[in-house]
Amino acid sequence: MKMEKRKFRIGELSNVLGIEQFVVRFWEKEFTIKSTRSAGGQRFYDEDDLKRFQIIKSLLYEQGFTIAGARKQLKARGVQPMGTIIASQKTSLELPLEKTAQREGSVHEESERVAQQIAILQKKLVQLRELL
Repeated sequence: MKMEKRKFRIGELSNVLGIEQFVVRFWEKEFTIKSTRSAGGQRFYDEDDLKRFQIIKSLLYEQGFTIAGARKQLKARGVQPMGTIIASQKTSLELPLEKTAQREGSVHEESERVAQQIAILQKKLVQLRELL
């Protein structure tokens, strides 16, 4: 008798990972993870997907990789096929002093861009919640 792998709904998966459901959906898109769907469109993830998400979470939150850097790491580890890599550097707080001054402007611009994206995502989340 063949045992079936455990299936997780998005809420269960996000609880196990300790992240919000919209983050799961975002990572699914960014890391080209294909969830299975029920006839009604409900997402289901298996134990392999859970492991992928745990690795992604570790790469991003604990090891400090960017999304592009995490994609490269996953590809190097053979975790799953990835799309085009745009950038592949690991984020680091250790910069030589001369480079620190050069990066201040770009870091500020990047943080503003991220803040704008967060605001847009928050508005979309409110809209999604109103639809549910």
